[in-house]
Amino acid sequence: MTALNYTAVSHTVFHLLGIPGLEDQHLWISIPFFISYIIALLGNSLLICIILMKRSLHEPMYLFLCMLAGADIVLSTCTVPQALAIFWFHAGEISLDRCITQLFFIHTTFISESAILLVMAFDRYIAICYPLRYTTILTGALIGKIGVTILLRSYGTIFPIIFLLKRLTFCQNNIIPHTYCEHIGLAKYACNDIYANIWYGFSILMLTVVLDVVLIFVSYVIILRAVFCIPSRDARHKALNTCGSHVCIIILFYGPGIFTILTQRFGRHIPPHTHILLANVCMLAPPMLNPIIYGIKTKQIREQVVHVLFTRQKSLWFRN
Repeated sequence: MTALNYTAVSHTVFHLLGIPGLEDQHLWISIPFFISYIIALLGNSLLICIILMKRSLHEPMYLFLCMLAGADIVLSTCTVPQALAIFWFHAGEISLDRCITQLFFIHTTFISESAILLVMAFDRYIAICYPLRYTTILTGALIGKIGVTILLRSYGTIFPIIFLLKRLTFCQNNIIPHTYCEHIGLAKYACNDIYANIWYGFSILMLTVVLDVVLIFVSYVIILRAVFCIPSRDARHKALNTCGSHVCIIILFYGPGIFTILTQRFGRHIPPHTHILLANVCMLAPPMLNPIIYGIKTKQIREQVVHVLFTRQKSLWFRN
């Protein structure tokens, strides 16, 4: 009887509130969201086009960067348009199937980005520790296989979450105080036992993102040991400089997430809207800043961006 009652009142439509407690500020909050999204779209699209069009950039490091830019576009597109719809049109209504689809792509893309950062650390390890074998190790075929493996790992680990959520009966509440759907945030509104959801989510986090962080850390310990064994000071500086952009992106990607987890665990007196804003920073900051960081710190990309933008401007000026 209890199971039948749960089924009778199970919600199939939910309402995303946006940022609770700051509803009157939604219009102003939407401005940085919109600007960040446009910068992320334009910056990452330009980066992908430049890398794919210029044969001189068809090297492992830039191909991995191209993968990262693609993942950034997907991650920001999964979250920001929904948030803007809430801020501008109060369009927070979302079906259960659409909510599950959104969280599926958010989590898979996040895990993919983490894997790409790990592969980029491996790329820097090969480039610095085995420079003469760099092109023979990281061949085009291997890069393709790495890309497929990243996708399979991401989709394979998150796919069971669909069934874990579909088995639940959502009879408690259908108001979600957030700008987007996420796994446990949705599961907690179920009347069923969500023990399996909690432990599966925790296991996936440990076996993917946390493992990636550990392996990245180990890679950079080995890289630093190799760099400081180089006798030439200029060579050491050049080797460290090639890792600078990647380290910045690693901090930018994992930093806000770690800070968010700490505030959720220990910041019991922090207002709920602060947690929601921090969660959105995790989704907004990396896609917006990644192309800027690589554009500034990587000479080859910087030169190509200047060439593409200013050559077109000059040609248009001469036509006029």
